[in-house]
Amino acid sequence: MTGDVVEHRQLVIAGTGIAGLTAAIYAARANNDPLVLEGDEPGGQLTLTTEVENYPGFPEGISGPDLVNNMKEQAQQFGADLEHGVVETVEDDDRPFRVELTNGDVYTCDAFITASGASARTLDVPGEDDLMGYGVSTCATCDGAFFRGEDMLVVGGGDAAMEEANFLTKFADTVYLVHRREEFRAEAQWVERIQKKVESGDVEIMRNTELLEIHGSAEEGVDHVTLAQNESGYPKDNLDDPGTETFDFDVGAVFLAIGHTPNTEYLEDTGVDLDEAGYVRTEGGVGEGETHTDVEGIFGAGDVVDHHYQQAVTAAGMGCKAAMDADEYLGDLPEAEAGEAEAAAEADD
Repeated sequence: MTGDVVEHRQLVIAGTGIAGLTAAIYAARANNDPLVLEGDEPGGQLTLTTEVENYPGFPEGISGPDLVNNMKEQAQQFGADLEHGVVETVEDDDRPFRVELTNGDVYTCDAFITASGASARTLDVPGEDDLMGYGVSTCATCDGAFFRGEDMLVVGGGDAAMEEANFLTKFADTVYLVHRREEFRAEAQWVERIQKKVESGDVEIMRNTELLEIHGSAEEGVDHVTLAQNESGYPKDNLDDPGTETFDFDVGAVFLAIGHTPNTEYLEDTGVDLDEAGYVRTEGGVGEGETHTDVEGIFGAGDVVDHHYQQAVTAAGMGCKAAMDADEYLGDLPEAEAGEAEAAAEADD
């Protein structure tokens, strides 16, 4: 790394989603002087949710942006510093850790919490961005109840799509599962479970079908969608084929269930163990140290670790654990080592 060291901190937290901000609150209250880096998606995925009804303590619900802003204010009240910055690399060969941002700034730190989340994959079709949070969602558990009694469209063919479709049958008139191929990638048990929902009339499967456009407005929500269908599959690639049918279809909500991409590129050259999909592996299990990674002093929390639950409240819980694990780690650092780390950082100034 060649950038100038801006300053040394006891703790740097990457991410200002629920996990990162909860970690910041706990770390600040523990006098660990946290610096929280916002990244290129400040507030995380919750900022795309217009109403949050399942976060404890808000019987009337709260908007995603309001919840995030309240947590930022709370973290800052206890002494956390928030800065906009996207982490480019983390160097863990020596201590202190060196954290370089995309703008070239470098921070050093004794401990690091990765809470940079996972970005939901989207289709980049017309109407998707404009209606995200207004009838278009990437989380059935978060938003399904808002569309009770509506026909709902789920896009995807893996386990996540099956799980979303199954969950939405609690609220939908009919769930339409749209998949661009004939065969599903989902495990057999999920396909069998959804088939039972088909037989009961709760789900209808639309194979070899793709979503082309979402129609509606922020005021009225989703009105209808445009779909393409071709018996050979992948109709988007065959729009000029006479066998491809394009048609409008009435639904009140669209759920994209085509996976998430963890924001962990900056950890690829470290000793932190990532799974095949790029999620951070932590110790997990029962008892202390659950958020430890394979690198002493680096901890993981939130959707960057969790590719199953992906809820605000579970992210908050992991953020709390990560801050407590980091606090214990920092408390066990020999004073001489901490002093050498700070001196090394100052020498770079």
